Amino acid sequence: MEPKSVCVFCGSRMGARPEYLEGARALGTEIARRGLTLVYGGTSVGLMGAMADAALAQGGKVVGVLPHFFLSDRERAHKGLTELHLVDSMHTRKAKMAELSDAFIAMPGGVGTFEELFEITTWAQLGLHHKPIGLLNVADFYGPLLAMMRRAVDEGFIPETRAQPFACDASPAALMDQLQRAGQPLAPDKPVLRPEQT
Repeated sequence: MEPKSVCVFCGSRMGARPEYLEGARALGTEIARRGLTLVYGGTSVGLMGAMADAALAQGGKVVGVLPHFFLSDRERAHKGLTELHLVDSMHTRKAKMAELSDAFIAMPGGVGTFEELFEITTWAQLGLHHKPIGLLNVADFYGPLLAMMRRAVDEGFIPETRAQPFACDASPAALMDQLQRAGQPLAPDKPVLRPEQT
């Protein structure tokens, strides 16, 4: 089933390269152009805000999910969203974003972006969802991560079948094409049997 909504994880800062801002705007525009709903963290700052603004300018539907404690910072909450869900914690935020979304994309970002990407990938590995996951690899930002994944496979910590659990492209349009064609990205792991169980 093709996705109708896409969750994007990305930085609350702009980053050091103009390509990151260009990529955020291009991704927001592309999601809206395809008639899809953008789901994201609900703030007005950094790449997150720029992406949401671009999708809204294209006439798209944009849904934010924001913890209550961010409301104390008036610069953070985006005022122009189609919907804003207020939640109690960061854990609830991630669960709500996952519930509202049919696919996931990680753009360049910091520790929060990495944590969201790996948690949603782990949930897929455990069979908690079967939704495609993509990396918008602007300026080869995720090249080192892909190399680390390869290292983990080579060292026996990740099965070869999981060496590349993400769709990956520097172009928002090409990445969206991959996600809209994708089936189930990861099958659940089989449980590891202890010797006494065999």
